[in-house]
Amino acid sequence: MDTLRALSAIKNQRGLHIWIIENLKMVPVPERAHGNFFEQHCYIVLHVPQEATQGANKDLHYWVGKLADPQALAAAGSFIQNLQEALGGATVQHREVQGHESACFRSYFRPGIISRKGGLASALKHVETNVYNIQRLLCIRGRKPVSATEVDLSWNSFNKDDIFLLDLGKMMIQWNGPQTSAAEKARGLALTRSLQDRERGGRAQIGVVDDEAEATELMQIMEAVLGCRVGNLRAALPSKTINQLQKASVRLYHVYEKGRDLVVQELATCPLTQDLLQKEDCYILDHGGFKIYVWQGRMSSPQDKKAAFSRALGFIQAKGYPSHTNVEVVDDGAESAAFKQLFQSWSGEQRRKRSLRGTSKLLQVKLDVGKLHSQPELAAQLRMVDDGSGKVEVWYIQNSCRQSVDPKRHGQLCAGSCYLILYTYQRMGLIQYILYLWQGLQAAAHEIKALNSSAEELDVLYHGALVQEHVTMGSEPPHFLAIFKGQLVVFQGSAGPIGKGQPVSATRLFHIQGTDSCDTRTMEVPARASALNSRDIFLLVTAGLCYLWFGKGCSGDQREMARTVVTVISTKNQEMVLEGQEPPHFWEALGGPAPYPSNKRLPEDMSDFQPRLFECSSQTGPLVLTEVVFFSQEDLDKYDVMLLDTWQEIFLWLGAAASQWKQEAAAWGREYLKTHPAGRSPATPIVLVKQGHEPPIFTGWFRTWDPYKWTNNQSYEEVVEGSPGAVPTISKITAEINTFQLSRWPSTGRPGLWAVRGSEDSSENKLELGPKVDGSSASSYHSSPRATINGGLPREQLMHQAAEDLPEGVDPAHRESYLSDSDFQDIFGRSKEEFYSMAKWRQQQEKKQFGFF
Repeated sequence: MDTLRALSAIKNQRGLHIWIIENLKMVPVPERAHGNFFEQHCYIVLHVPQEATQGANKDLHYWVGKLADPQALAAAGSFIQNLQEALGGATVQHREVQGHESACFRSYFRPGIISRKGGLASALKHVETNVYNIQRLLCIRGRKPVSATEVDLSWNSFNKDDIFLLDLGKMMIQWNGPQTSAAEKARGLALTRSLQDRERGGRAQIGVVDDEAEATELMQIMEAVLGCRVGNLRAALPSKTINQLQKASVRLYHVYEKGRDLVVQELATCPLTQDLLQKEDCYILDHGGFKIYVWQGRMSSPQDKKAAFSRALGFIQAKGYPSHTNVEVVDDGAESAAFKQLFQSWSGEQRRKRSLRGTSKLLQVKLDVGKLHSQPELAAQLRMVDDGSGKVEVWYIQNSCRQSVDPKRHGQLCAGSCYLILYTYQRMGLIQYILYLWQGLQAAAHEIKALNSSAEELDVLYHGALVQEHVTMGSEPPHFLAIFKGQLVVFQGSAGPIGKGQPVSATRLFHIQGTDSCDTRTMEVPARASALNSRDIFLLVTAGLCYLWFGKGCSGDQREMARTVVTVISTKNQEMVLEGQEPPHFWEALGGPAPYPSNKRLPEDMSDFQPRLFECSSQTGPLVLTEVVFFSQEDLDKYDVMLLDTWQEIFLWLGAAASQWKQEAAAWGREYLKTHPAGRSPATPIVLVKQGHEPPIFTGWFRTWDPYKWTNNQSYEEVVEGSPGAVPTISKITAEINTFQLSRWPSTGRPGLWAVRGSEDSSENKLELGPKVDGSSASSYHSSPRATINGGLPREQLMHQAAEDLPEGVDPAHRESYLSDSDFQDIFGRSKEEFYSMAKWRQQQEKKQFGFF
């Protein structure tokens, strides 16, 4: 009954729903406490996507605290089964263990998960807002995904590699380990800010210790609580990260009962194919030993479905894997994006219907530049930034140097060479660039190296504004083909000294593929009959005549495109030849008849894969990718290198402060493809995108995209420096700590951020009060907002008032922050946290609209 009541309460409600198992019952967790988990309890988490789009499944998790009671664990498993049955299909089940949560689970809680000591009191007070009688120490792992764990209140808990938050109620001191990066410090500060807002109502001082020698006042407070530190800081225990080589291993097992015995039989290793999964059976998929999937066919028995988690745990034990190994149970037809990508291809019934219905409609708008510019999601699907009518410049690599190609021969490339194609276009009145690095299949290693060097030189000339796309011969994306209007011809051999690459041969054969300017390419192939196939069109060039050969399976669109390509290759007289009606001279030129493929054209790839975003890291050795599920633009941090896999292309996004990884980025993309368990093509295009220069084929994969987001962000260093302010009375604070009664504000009376600013003269270092910042629009916060009286000032005293008419102490530039939370929500239609996360220009616009400017 508890389960049914819980489900009815959230029926048709999208978003995140959390219950704690208390006295073997499901008790709702209030929203302000989301992300806090007590180690003595189990939790159930249901995520219902905000948008009911195709492939958007519900996710149902049960979280196990490391000190959870076995009875609570059993109850959580039972509740999960009941919820799963009540929710019906399209639900993925997960088992999460404290400290080893899945990427999907962690993606719900931003800026991070907080694991807390002990258990809840019987009153179930998950988080008490505005309660300051507290002393605790949190260890914050600033790497994505961010997490915080409550540790012993002692210097022995500290190490060099992590961030520690000493929470004293009205005072919160963030101590940054000497080996933490700026990115980790910034993420740690975002979590600290979140705690300040949720648990203290914004009314707490935050101090930041980057250098103990300069932060003497803050260290005095820390020592009042922790005592004097003895000995050196230790290094953190290395985290067991999973590298790409480990992720390349997958094994599929068939699970079935034989008499009274349960049989787990290995069925296949990578690459896996979807047809291995039969709807009557259940399977276990072992992904490198770090994640276990259980797939349940839609016609499998109810007993099999109920036993899914127990079978997975038995498998983990039999294999000797850690008990915290993540488990995901997926139903037939409701597979997660991560599960689908472990297979070579994945096609669902809805996907097939959509493909057949939507292809012709998409083709009609391919050349509508206005739609591509105004609808980046369309540009992303079609892989087209425009119609290819922009400016084109082409160079080929010879003797490690860049040589210009005559515009008359722009679409004529050679398989033994490498080329740079710079495409310039306008979007929304701004000039944009794409630099294609085209690599022939026969190109030498030194030419490939020179290609990358020349690309870097061009990027410097264009001040880092080039989007770089690595393209392999035969796998050119639609926009690349559109640049050459369907007349791309790849000859055998290498480019000559003046860019002429056609080899001198009396007989040549060209394979023409495509139906329009966005998918047509022509490749020179060996001049023999076995190279033909009935699906396409071929041009045979002989000493005195050209034969345009039409296979029986080619369409009218193919024939029309082929006729436009012929003149690029040869101006000799042409003779049309239908398959089966070839003259004797045709076969003589090819060395005689020979068998060739005559089957029908294979169906287009209709794989039902969703885009996936990963954070790249290789600071500890091998490449490690950490997935960000339910991603948005907010997940792109200036310190990051992020990999976006759209299946047809691999994007590497480089944050403004991550330029040192630029040389490695393309190699990371190649390693990702090489180690992917689905056996991905190494020729998949790899696109390097830099912060602030994102093309629509990238931004279109994000639900919303704010082009002004990057203009208002402050760096972590700017946040910490802050603005000058008064020095609080440290002696008063330490006295209050010693009595464990922080009953009043420091002498400034202004909640905000304390930060130590260094100067050339160390004697001038002092504790200062700086602006409040969150992860999105740092400069929009001010040190004085939300220092309110009795929960806020009346709106009449703040709206449409001249600065001199405002109540005493109100900052005119941030008058809206003095509203109560309820008045703020009523006027602006959003919370203060949501408002201050917007771009600054949007804040100003709304403040003007409602009379707060």
